[in-house]
Amino acid sequence: MAAQHDDGNAGIPANQPRRGSAEIRERVREGYATIAREGQWSGVVPESGKAAGACCSGGGCCGPATLSARDVARAIGYTDAELCAIPEGANLGLSCGNPAALAALKPGEVVLDLGSGAGFDCFIAGPRVGAEGRVIGVDMTPDMLARARERLDDYQARTGLSNVEFRLGEIENLPAPDASVDVVISNCVLNLSPDKPRVWREIARVLRPGGRVAISDLALLRPLPESVRSDVEALVGCLAGAAMIGTLEKQARDAGLRDVRVLRKPGYIDAMVNAADPLYVKVLSHLPAGAKVGDYAASVEISAQR
Repeated sequence: MAAQHDDGNAGIPANQPRRGSAEIRERVREGYATIAREGQWSGVVPESGKAAGACCSGGGCCGPATLSARDVARAIGYTDAELCAIPEGANLGLSCGNPAALAALKPGEVVLDLGSGAGFDCFIAGPRVGAEGRVIGVDMTPDMLARARERLDDYQARTGLSNVEFRLGEIENLPAPDASVDVVISNCVLNLSPDKPRVWREIARVLRPGGRVAISDLALLRPLPESVRSDVEALVGCLAGAAMIGTLEKQARDAGLRDVRVLRKPGYIDAMVNAADPLYVKVLSHLPAGAKVGDYAASVEISAQR
């Protein structure tokens, strides 16, 4: 395994071009602001109009080289019932797992979603924790925060609940008190942080004793070629900043978490490759002949307890 830095580039192989934390954060913020305004990512097509309704009825709505946001979600374990119950436009196709399902949420729990985007997982988690529970989404991109908040009235009308809120903040500096949260969830966001050890320390800080972690993310099985690691689209697309699986486990344990487990899940990578997502096509072109994207990266479920 390649040596790992223990600084702002923690989790990035030692031969990767080093960007400053501020530069990484700004590039990510700019990329996700664009996604929030356009309503889609890469080859993922937006859900709207008749196409969205057709998907809820089981019909297809993606072309030969694209997936719909709902198709991506289905591939990684979300049910049609969940996807049809959330406000339109909350699912931007940015998920790589289903952390709310992994967390096995219970009524009355307080949930904190790191990098909540347009509110997708928050709106799914809300009915699970019920009126006595609370779901707090944290995102550093004002455009994403605005998009999520615009959907709160729709969420309340659909569910009768007002238990979801969104806060502006960075996952390295969570806007939440110590020991105030039962469950921390996150969906394909940890890889974007330039200081992953600090994120894990923040997770441990806000969790109550006995609290738990349920994170879906991308992780590396081997270092990516330099041409991929230095690509801005691959950074925003959750590949270039991903950490090695062993590094993730160590960072979580070093932060004081226990029972840390990282489980590889093939669904997301396979779905994006099979659909010829533009980013994954580009990444594949930079890999050695005969290599596959799945040889280098995997969708993972990370669970731990405080």
